[in-house]
This record gives sequence, C-alpha cells and structure tokens, in this order.
Amino acid sequence: MEQRYPIPAATHRTEESIERSRFLTTVGHAPTVEDARTFVDAVRSEFADATHNCWAHVVGPPGDSARVGMSDDGEPHGTAGRPMLAVLLGSGIGDVVAVVTRYYGGRKLGKGGLVRAYAGGVRRTLEELPVDVLVPCHDMRIATDYPFVERIKALVEKLEGEIVEAEYGKRVSLLVRVPVDAKDEFVLTLERTSGGRARIERL
Repeated sequence: MEQRYPIPAATHRTEESIERSRFLTTVGHAPTVEDARTFVDAVRSEFADATHNCWAHVVGPPGDSARVGMSDDGEPHGTAGRPMLAVLLGSGIGDVVAVVTRYYGGRKLGKGGLVRAYAGGVRRTLEELPVDVLVPCHDMRIATDYPFVERIKALVEKLEGEIVEAEYGKRVSLLVRVPVDAKDEFVLTLERTSGGRARIERL
C-alpha cells in the first residue's frame, strides 16, 4: 500500500426522521478491523436502547474490499449493512466505519425504504465528514558525518518526512521517515549529493 488517500479526520454524526423512525448515522476512522469493532461497540453502548444499530466498515484504501464488514442487526437481510457498505466502498474514503442507529417509530418502511434510509444516512454524513490524508511512510536508518546532518534534515523536510530519532557519536545516526512515494527520490538525492558522507544502513 503506497498511495495516499482520504480518511476520516474526526467522528461525525447526523440525524434524520423518516416515517416517525429516528435514524442517527455516526461515521469515524477505522485503520484496523479491531478499531472498527471498537467503534461499533461504543456506538452500540451509547444507544443501547435503540431498535437497531446497523454497521459497515472499509479498512484499507478506498474501494478495497479485502477487509470489509457489515451487519443488518435485525433488519431484513440486505436492507441495512449491504447498502451502507456499498456507499462506503464508493465514497473515495478509506479506513472508515459507519453505524446507523434506528429508533423504530411504529411505521414500516418496506425493504426499499430501509435501503434508502440506511444508504442515505451514510451518504449524507460522508458529505459533511471532515477528512485528512493518510500518507504511507517508510523508515530508513542513515549514518552520516556531522557536516551533512543539516542537508539531510532539509531534504527530509522538503519531502514532507520527519527525523524520528538522532544518535550522536563519532558519526550521526538518524532514523528518517519519508513518504513511500518520495522514498526513491530521497535515496537518489542522498546518494548523489552526499559524496559518500551519508550511508543508508538499513531499509
């Protein structure tokens, strides 16, 4: 996984009433399946008295179905979790989890109405969701002489990376973190400009 992609920057919730039923949609960040389950459990605990807490998650890049999950939580099969998941997969956002909480209002919506309610809640919430960008990074250990340290720091900053740690002895050892999509440029520039004064100890 090397591409950058949008992820939820915060948890966001919307609410809608449809035929007297109350629907609350909560969307958040889920970088792992365990995080998604924890998120679902937290919302389920918050609304323990609700009729249903249906959910879906996509862990990984947008549209990646390798680590997805969903639940109708008692609604008719295929009317909640699956349409919610379809919206998440098509949203262009990764590492995302959604829970739609329903308080039944006494009027049945029918299968089509349920699909529209659950999918629509997720779609509307995603439209308002604040997003950030996940930047996959690669760590490298660099051994260099003191005079070259500032040039390495400048290169790392230029490529939107960071110096994770620095050890100072006879030489300087730097643990450098750079975006995966800038790794090749970093290595080539380091080799070209260091004149042998900087060496990558391990990748």
